Amino acid sequence: MEKTPSITLRDGTEMTQLGFGVLIPDTGSAKEAVSSAISLGYRLIDTASAYGNESAVGEAIKTSGINRNDLFITSKLWISDFAYESAKKGIDTSLSNLGLDYLDLYLLHQPYNDIFGAWRALAEAQKAGKIREIGVSNFYADQLKNLELTTNIKPAVNQIEVNPFHQQKKEIQFNQFEDVQVEAWSPFAEGQKNIFANATLKNIAEDHHKTSGQVILRWLLQRNIVVIPKSVHESRMKENLDIFDFQLSDDEMKQIGQLDTGKSQFFDHRDPQTIEQAFKMQ
Repeated sequence: MEKTPSITLRDGTEMTQLGFGVLIPDTGSAKEAVSSAISLGYRLIDTASAYGNESAVGEAIKTSGINRNDLFITSKLWISDFAYESAKKGIDTSLSNLGLDYLDLYLLHQPYNDIFGAWRALAEAQKAGKIREIGVSNFYADQLKNLELTTNIKPAVNQIEVNPFHQQKKEIQFNQFEDVQVEAWSPFAEGQKNIFANATLKNIAEDHHKTSGQVILRWLLQRNIVVIPKSVHESRMKENLDIFDFQLSDDEMKQIGQLDTGKSQFFDHRDPQTIEQAFKMQ
C-alpha cells in the first residue's frame, strides 16, 4: 500500500488528500473507528462539534502513539455559535474536547446565521496559532464569494457533497479557480441508489481488479479533490486506503461523469426547510 498523497493549500500547508470522516453518532464506535483508522495509516481525521464526538476523537488521538505533527485534524463550528463571541468560545470548546493545542483546519459548518462574526473569530484564532487553516462547508459559489469580498479573507477549503450522482462540476470549477481546495463529504452517497452495484462503476472496477468504492475514491482524487470516506468496518477502511496503485483513464473518467444527476442525494442547502431544520438543531 502506497503512502497517502498530500495536496498543498495556497499558503503552503500540506493536507492529506485521503482522510477519515467521523460522522458516527455513537461515541464508543467513533473512538474505536478513529483508533483503527489511525493505526491503518489515516492521518487526516474530520469531525465536527455537531457530531457530538469530539471528545471521543480526542481520546483516540491521544492513545494513538502518533506524533501530533503527523496528523491533520479538522473540526467544524455549528451555527448555534455563529457570532463573534460565541464562535471564540466554540473554538476553545472544540480544542478542549479534542485535547489539542491547535487544529489543522476549522470550518464554518453551514452558510447560515452570522457567518461574518464567526469568520472574524476564526481568522483571529488562526493568527493566535489555535488554527492553522480556516475554511467553510456547504457554501455555494455566491456565498463563498460574498464571504471573501465582505471580509477580505478567502477560505482555504470548502467541504461540499461530491459523489458520482452529485458531481457539482460548476461549483468545483469555481472553487478551483478561486484556489479554494474542494473537500468531498459523502463520496459514496451513503449507498443511495445502490451506488456500489452501479453497472458503470462495477465494469470499471472489474477492469482494474478493484471495487466500485475504490473507483469512486480514485475518481475524486484524480479531480484534485480531498475526500473523507467514513466507515466503522476495518475491512472497508483498508479497502478505501488501497487506491494508489491504479489510474482511471480519460474515457473512464468521462463514463463516471455521465452518472451525474445534478441533484443532492440528501438535501438542498438553499431550501428554506433545510435552513429551518438546521436552526432547530441549536
